[in-house]
Amino acid sequence: MLTPAEARVVSRVDELADEMIEWLRDLVRIPTINPPGENYKDCAQFIGDKLKEFGYDVSFIEATGRPECSPEHPRVNVIGHLNGARIRPALHFNGHIDVVPPGAGWTLDPFAAEFRDGRIYGRGVTDQKAGIAASLFAVEAIRRAGVRLAGSVEQSATVDEESGGLAGVAYLAEHGYVRPDLVDYVIITEPLDYDRICLGHRGVYWFEVLMHGRIAHGSMPFLGVSAIDRMARLIETVERTLKPRLAERRTRMPVEPEAARSATININSIFGGQDPDLPQTPCVADLCRAVFDRRFLLEEKLEDVRDEFAELVDQLKVDDAELQYELKDLLIVHPTMTAPDSILVRTMRGVVGETIGREPPLIASPGTYDQKHFARIAGIEQCIAYGPGILKMAHQPDEYCEIEHLTAACKAMAVGAMRLLGVNEHME
Repeated sequence: MLTPAEARVVSRVDELADEMIEWLRDLVRIPTINPPGENYKDCAQFIGDKLKEFGYDVSFIEATGRPECSPEHPRVNVIGHLNGARIRPALHFNGHIDVVPPGAGWTLDPFAAEFRDGRIYGRGVTDQKAGIAASLFAVEAIRRAGVRLAGSVEQSATVDEESGGLAGVAYLAEHGYVRPDLVDYVIITEPLDYDRICLGHRGVYWFEVLMHGRIAHGSMPFLGVSAIDRMARLIETVERTLKPRLAERRTRMPVEPEAARSATININSIFGGQDPDLPQTPCVADLCRAVFDRRFLLEEKLEDVRDEFAELVDQLKVDDAELQYELKDLLIVHPTMTAPDSILVRTMRGVVGETIGREPPLIASPGTYDQKHFARIAGIEQCIAYGPGILKMAHQPDEYCEIEHLTAACKAMAVGAMRLLGVNEHME
């Protein structure tokens, strides 16, 4: 049951709703498209200005030294710090400002932030600028209700989550801006559905296989060895032996959808022979390249995942002794999951249940997001994803966020902050 102070803060969220909506619409109108990373600096400044207005000490951190950070497209992150009656505990809200390109299929301007029928439409409104708005106004509702938090709050808006977050959260973690002696709890405001709490995600192993052949005249293919044929045999082996084996492995993580609770592998891309857009010559392909996307489970070790695939390729040498290939790592993300019985999870589960009216399920994500950096680099154990929006709307044409979801998540964040950090009773 909500305390009188919590009820007062919840009411203040309703009073702030129109202000939050208009600010969010202005945020969506800044087209922070990634790639290449457009308008990051302007967006960071826009958020920083609001943080300053709300009483935060604000810092802008550019990811200098990162190859993707350039004069044309600087990678600028913003952090706001708001002291409570004491420094600790500290709660850190994080959201990413970058959005994927609009793509085809839109029936309205993707950056007009049109408001109709209780929804805001626009690229990135769900994934995940609505989450940034919800966390900022959640803490502001506490302040305007005359309640002072006992602990401290941080708000960060970071870049490049859609492309791995290396110039965003990873950069902040590597340079000590977020670390266990400064931050106790992290809430990433990703849209895993506003009535669910996400504990973590599966692991990712992207790798490239370069299959070699021997060139020959296309009219006499028997004098050469086709690298494409060799890759085709590998793919057939993956389909016939590896995929069924992976499907039998199940994780204890509550991954949604349920089919993603098994290990999986997907071919991201494949290219062999000559560029089809160029004039052709009659040659046997001597090179074929494929990129594989292997999602692995908390119960699997990366070394075993890598060795399992290499052994699969080596098996082809039984019938093809001259087979030559190269296997190159492209991206590695280890799986992570916050304990379901942690203070953060138990608190937010109770809060969401009270503010929304039903107990939220605990889930894990089939894909990754910036929790990997908070957990693996910063070493912060208590981290979840919770924010407004419906997950299936992410990256879709006519992306939208329901205002009902925005305000509901804002209320849950506000009450969650009060319970995690405590309040100064004399300020109520």
